[in-house]
Amino acid sequence: MPPMPDQAGLYRQMYRIRRFEQTVLDAFPKGVFYGTTHTYIGQEANATGVLAHLGADDIVFSNHRCHGHFIAYGGDLRALFAELMGKATGVCGGLGGSQHLHWRNFYSNGVLGSTAPVAVGSALAEKAKDSQALAVIFLGDGALGEGVVYESLNIAALWGAPVLFVVENNHIAQTTPIELALAGDIPARFAAFGIPCSRLDSSDALEIHAAAEAEFAALRATPGPRALVLDTQRFGPHSKGDDTRDEALMARIRQQRDPLRLLAPRLADTQRETIEAEVEAEVAAAFAQAEADPFPEAAA
Repeated sequence: MPPMPDQAGLYRQMYRIRRFEQTVLDAFPKGVFYGTTHTYIGQEANATGVLAHLGADDIVFSNHRCHGHFIAYGGDLRALFAELMGKATGVCGGLGGSQHLHWRNFYSNGVLGSTAPVAVGSALAEKAKDSQALAVIFLGDGALGEGVVYESLNIAALWGAPVLFVVENNHIAQTTPIELALAGDIPARFAAFGIPCSRLDSSDALEIHAAAEAEFAALRATPGPRALVLDTQRFGPHSKGDDTRDEALMARIRQQRDPLRLLAPRLADTQRETIEAEVEAEVAAAFAQAEADPFPEAAA
């Protein structure tokens, strides 16, 4: 298992995600990017805390809100910017856009819940090969309305798939509050299939890191599906402008639950300022390089 990152490392990773996503939102109205986008602002501690525990061969499955997961996995900022711009240097040569990425053992798909059976199948394939690799899948609360997710839970439990289901419950599916869309209790859904599930209501990267560490350790010790529900909040709209939430409420949420704001006081001011300056320069350079990169050549 990788050593636990220090607080500065966690802060740097979260700040990289934050500045990437803010740059995307700022540049989208200028026509720089194609398609749509779903940013990860506010949820940075989830990807950072969970994916810090990946083994070299572990597999990650993401969704439409995938940029934070990709960056925390180790993805290149320039390649991600270029992918959103449709450039040849993009993660998938400019063909996947914001939602559909593949790099190494990282996969994302914008079809809600669609990665659940793929994640379970991949985990079972690794089990059959006796490779010791795990699969990690990120789901939003909205995906819990998809039947294929429950079919996947059933097979994972029956066949002992080494997969960790991470539910990022940001309490709103596009513009529908969870109270209007989801009956019952989220952990109870996993319990119905005999899948152990823990839950954490926090935006603290250190708390999330510790919770994920326990889940990975348990999964590696006794292969079989497990679940971790992270109660979180996204600060931005579902995509670019479709946010119907009360502005005063969102201001309070940003004040109380910003993962960067929670971790920053644990760093010395000079250390934090250095990290932020270095990341600002990194993101700006990655954006400029991607903008200058060529588009794919047309097929003959």
